Amino acid sequence: MDQNAKWDLSSIYSGVDDPRIEADLDRAQVAAKEFRSTFSGKIDDRIPAAEFAGALQRYEALQRVALVPYHFAYLLFASNSEADSHKALLARAREVLTGVTEETLFFELDILKLSADAYRRLRTDSAVASYGHYLDNTRAHAPYALSEEVEQVIKRKDLSGKEAFVSLFDEMTSSFRYRFKMPGETEEREVSGEELLALLYHPDRQMREEAFATFLRKHADHATVLVNCFNNILLDHGREADLRRYPDLMTPTHLSSETEPEMVETLMRVTEENYGLAQRYFRLKRKLLGYEQMKNSDLYAPIGATTRTFSYEEAKDLVLESFGLFSSALAEPARQILEQGHADVFPAPGKGGGAFCMGILPEWKPYVLLNFTGNLRDVSTLAHELGHAVHYVLSGRQNLFHYHAPLPMAETASVFGEMLLTRELLNREDDRQLKIALLCSKLEDIIATTFRQNALTRFEQAAHARRGKGLLSAADYCDLWWQENARLFGSEVEMIEPYRWGWAYISHFIHARFYCYSYVFGELLVLALYQRFLLEGEAFIPKFIELLAAGGSARPQEILAPFGIDLADAQFWQSGYDFVAAMLDNLEALVAES
Repeated sequence: MDQNAKWDLSSIYSGVDDPRIEADLDRAQVAAKEFRSTFSGKIDDRIPAAEFAGALQRYEALQRVALVPYHFAYLLFASNSEADSHKALLARAREVLTGVTEETLFFELDILKLSADAYRRLRTDSAVASYGHYLDNTRAHAPYALSEEVEQVIKRKDLSGKEAFVSLFDEMTSSFRYRFKMPGETEEREVSGEELLALLYHPDRQMREEAFATFLRKHADHATVLVNCFNNILLDHGREADLRRYPDLMTPTHLSSETEPEMVETLMRVTEENYGLAQRYFRLKRKLLGYEQMKNSDLYAPIGATTRTFSYEEAKDLVLESFGLFSSALAEPARQILEQGHADVFPAPGKGGGAFCMGILPEWKPYVLLNFTGNLRDVSTLAHELGHAVHYVLSGRQNLFHYHAPLPMAETASVFGEMLLTRELLNREDDRQLKIALLCSKLEDIIATTFRQNALTRFEQAAHARRGKGLLSAADYCDLWWQENARLFGSEVEMIEPYRWGWAYISHFIHARFYCYSYVFGELLVLALYQRFLLEGEAFIPKFIELLAAGGSARPQEILAPFGIDLADAQFWQSGYDFVAAMLDNLEALVAES
């Protein structure tokens, strides 16, 4: 095993018992109180620009102090959620972070109260201008802000309310163990959920269905807790939306993502108008597999050569080379992430499922969590998460408030990294059957990231709307899930019965409201950008690097201005699906030739 395949978090703290953790938590609480003492009542129309700039700098500094222990604790918990010390530290860090937020709530609320004239005066000051987009975005919430006392109560109740249900969901699902007879073994043994889901890429049809059904039934067995988590988190969101008088349940997501409701609805409508592309692919794959009827446990079944597995070393080399052929500005940061102990690669007991990349501070390298099992999808996931990591490294020139790209733009580098990997894999191969397999794999990725995420968003919209009318049962959630997925699959794919519980393991529903449409946005945007790259060649590269380096310093439309992209234009989104149709044409031609 690669010696760098586990996180080395010692550059943050030496371990869970490092006394600097508690010292930093104490320092954050003291800094928050001092900040309140210094600036409470001072952020008004009379404040000098220099003093306001100083307040912003102090506010950023105390956020940095509070965030580091919390992110360290989260990384420990993600790598092993079974350790009581990790649970305790995460709870402690979360409580302190909540307290710091409560103590400093007045600051952003007072910024909202500034008159338009005073805000314009402050905004034009050179020292304030570097925080400009953060300030503009903060003031966009003005119509929905409440009094400081009410905002503090909301923050306080969140800790024992929705955040407690998030923790419960995370701890319970990461502790799930499954009895299963793995391929080539004679006895059942205890396996993780990631090992079971990896079997969706296994060549044996019965193995795929049994593995997926086993995974889903475990969630059904814990229906009482899961349904309670969902019901309470959805209720909390609905009540807060009423309290703030949001015009729509998705309004806070639109505000934080800097997207327009009409634009997102156009994006989703265009996606649904193209469900036929997914169904056309499902028909073709059914023929390639030789089945009379496709099941949804067959969606990722390997086509010939995709039964091949990759060692972690092979996967690293593939991804780094594909990045390097585009630009060293992508390849070198990715290499450093993998070689300097910033990646936790393989499945382990208690480790969280899936994959993520976490940026902590702009000047630090981010951390990547994977669950690498060696299939082609895992290689693509490595490219995806390293794309996120490169995005964080490039946006490291921004201040803390502009470090994170707005949600829809956050998938740009990750999906582009996957496209670069696919190009390199296709260029390496002369074998027509392997090219067919690679195109199938990429189309499946695109379908999962656009059509499936659209269906997830529609399910979430329907669940929130129904929850506003009363408590939902497990059967209610299962029915809503079944209906939305049936729209996507049509008559081409038969869903296995346990898939009624597919909603229960989607952590995005728990962690962030209506997150999933950002994947659709990101994938279609990247398909458009990738087409520009194919047309422009070298001239495209510096513009793309600048796009990533912008982080969250401007609205998505402004960041994309150099590319002449209009996000309000339905034809722009359709152009992404036109590219998918062209890929599908190419695949069908290869199949016909073979």
